[in-house]
Amino acid sequence: QVQLVESGGGLVQAGGSLRLSCVVSGRVLSVNYMGYYRQAPGKQREFVATTVAGGSPNYADSVKGRFTISRDNAKKMVYLQMNNLKPEDTAVYYCYADVFETAWTRHWGQGTQVTVSS
Repeated sequence: QVQLVESGGGLVQAGGSLRLSCVVSGRVLSVNYMGYYRQAPGKQREFVATTVAGGSPNYADSVKGRFTISRDNAKKMVYLQMNNLKPEDTAVYYCYADVFETAWTRHWGQGTQVTVSS
């Protein structure tokens, strides 16, 4: 059974940094897109960043220049380095991965809370 386990959330002051990590466990033949969405209270889930094997990362305009996404294909991990955090970055962050078992399927992590105080 494929699972995504997230870590790295927490409470930080505005201007601070956090690093999120997410690992894919279980029997997968391949991992393609990996990335993060976030959901703030009372708002819809929104795209943050994505990375594809062998390709360039993409970011939401709101995080460009502050967040950096990276991956370790051998470990099946994705990382989100978040710098210069703002109170509006406060949300639950969900990682995802498109994995191939018998077909391509998107799996989601359990979510990790990021709180930025002003």
